[in-house]
Amino acid sequence: MAILVVGGAGYIGSHAARALQRAGYEAIIYDSLVNGHRRLTEGFELIEGDIADQGKLRSALKRVDGVMHFAAHAYVGESVQNPRKYFQNNVEAALGLLNETIDAGIRRFVFSSTCAVYGDPAKVPITEDNPRQPVNPYGTSKLFCEFALEAYDRAYGLRSARLRYFNAAGADDSGEIGELHNPETHLIPLALAATGDGSELNIFGTDYPTPDGTCIRDYIHVNDLADAHVRALQHLEKGGESVALNLGTGRGDSVLDVIKAAEAATGRTVKRKLGPRRPGDPPVLVADAARAQKVLGWRATRLLPEIVSSAWKWMKTVQRSS
Repeated sequence: MAILVVGGAGYIGSHAARALQRAGYEAIIYDSLVNGHRRLTEGFELIEGDIADQGKLRSALKRVDGVMHFAAHAYVGESVQNPRKYFQNNVEAALGLLNETIDAGIRRFVFSSTCAVYGDPAKVPITEDNPRQPVNPYGTSKLFCEFALEAYDRAYGLRSARLRYFNAAGADDSGEIGELHNPETHLIPLALAATGDGSELNIFGTDYPTPDGTCIRDYIHVNDLADAHVRALQHLEKGGESVALNLGTGRGDSVLDVIKAAEAATGRTVKRKLGPRRPGDPPVLVADAARAQKVLGWRATRLLPEIVSSAWKWMKTVQRSS
């Protein structure tokens, strides 16, 4: 069975493509390579095209039985500064992908969503029943796609799994693929970089109502995420209903916890600079992932030390090859 991995040259999409391959699927990567990286597609067929190119999408979709969609812009700050870019790609172009998927007769769709659809959560740990009230254009764009998928399920029978990630992190065990963001905004690679000749790590806020005063987040290994995507696809193949699921570990780690893990992995000190809080950063964001375990038989298996050590292995690989 062939699956079109839209945005498969990116961080999470490239890991999902490998998870599909390990599970016996043919993964075909569709990516513009504007933000993706050709090196992350090695070993796969790559169709180089933009998500907005409906003609090229139409041709690719004729060859597959399902779709995994990762091709979204995903910088919260940028979405505030340039919402037009986010609504054009994450909403308008994504809607074109949904329409082409329906027209191709495909009825299985796994969607890369985000915990940003919840905004400031009403309660923590966050369940799927929390109100969806995003506080930035990025979260709003993802929520639009969730609404569209819900409507397309009712109208056209397009069954979907909307997977709401918490903080994706880490790298494949092989050390062959991992994060290649530019600019890099994720805490773990920034902390690791701050152990070397890179700039200091900015800590935004040390006065939060948490045990050590820094923000707490739910870090989930990217291979655990990829495994959940395969299980979600298999759920739909078996005739399962459309679902929306949180993907996280169910436990939180603070900024200082991440720094300690980075220092343990590298044997070096993380250079840091303390600063004020950033507007809109909630103190704690942790998933309740019980529904994913019930529906998919899935749970995250890797905790922070393994996540950070895998990221460090990948970072050293990138440094050697650059």
